[in-house]
Amino acid sequence: MKKILFILTTALIVSACGNTKVTDEAAKREQLQELKQQVHTLEQQIHVLEMELSANETEELVNIKTNTLENQKFEHFIEVTGKVEAEQDVNVSPESAGIIKEVLVSEGQQVSKGQVMARLNTDVLERSIEELQVQLDLAITNYERQKNLWDQNIGSEMQYLQAKNNKESLEKRIQSLNTQIEMSEVKSPINGVVDIVYQKKGNIGSPQTPFAKVINTGNIKIYGDISESYITKVHQGDNVEIRFPALDKTVDAKINQIGNTIDPNNRTFRVRININNPTNLIKPNLVSVISLRDYVNDSAIVVPLLYIKEDFNGHYTYVVEKENGEDVARKVYVTPGVTNNNMTEIVDGLSAGMRIISEGYNQVVNGTAVQIN
Repeated sequence: MKKILFILTTALIVSACGNTKVTDEAAKREQLQELKQQVHTLEQQIHVLEMELSANETEELVNIKTNTLENQKFEHFIEVTGKVEAEQDVNVSPESAGIIKEVLVSEGQQVSKGQVMARLNTDVLERSIEELQVQLDLAITNYERQKNLWDQNIGSEMQYLQAKNNKESLEKRIQSLNTQIEMSEVKSPINGVVDIVYQKKGNIGSPQTPFAKVINTGNIKIYGDISESYITKVHQGDNVEIRFPALDKTVDAKINQIGNTIDPNNRTFRVRININNPTNLIKPNLVSVISLRDYVNDSAIVVPLLYIKEDFNGHYTYVVEKENGEDVARKVYVTPGVTNNNMTEIVDGLSAGMRIISEGYNQVVNGTAVQIN
């Protein structure tokens, strides 16, 4: 074929050189006609040679790999960031105001419910109780004498009642002061650990100022904000998976509560999940990822997302079919459904038993002869 093209090229060059010597127009036309005839003849010869070479060539098969499709369970999950909180997390404050006289705990210390963590200065209250106690002793003596006289029908009833009232009034005042002294003790309301001590000895304590934070991380609650579009797909009691990337730890749990309102700012509703944390390894505000299942199909055709291509007519993939005893690639248009973890459910177009091309699909077109490895 290359020799024929070389002859044709040479002939054209020679004729071109000859044309410069031809001055007669008729001769030029005749020469041009002869050259066109030569080109036509050469083209026919080229075509015949190409057909002969093509007939001698054997068709090369494309090597591929396939997977046989089967019905399988397919699940789709949604993931949201969780907010970790301790079930018991309390800022402890004094019930009354006063100067902090003693601090009895330190940060990181284990405390039990009712344990005294600090005391306020109660010197004034104690002196008041001592003064009232002296008055009460006299009031009791006076009351007993008036009672004895009244029992003997001696003296007036008013004197007896006044003595009784004076005694009881002093007793209640002392009781009130004792209660105030008890309120000056800062006690832990829960079993837990002293996480932060905000104040120290000499500071002024008050009900409006926290003295310390006590936390118990034995039980953890995790909140997640779910888009309102999933409100019909998430239910109380559904299984969830909670992943803690920093701990490289995964925990299975259930949804304990679903919020009854939609947040107008981000159009989400809240779910709550309770988990046990006996090792106290999970800390409040630790980054967590909540994975919730919102779709399941127990008998689905599922293929890797990578196998699915798209053109102007829609989504397609390649399968292998037998034609005249040979394996050929066939382009099949499909209807993809939900995708999860790079796996896609095929709603229509594929069925169990079909052989989908898993390797080599980029080297075939519709009708390509293939060889399965």
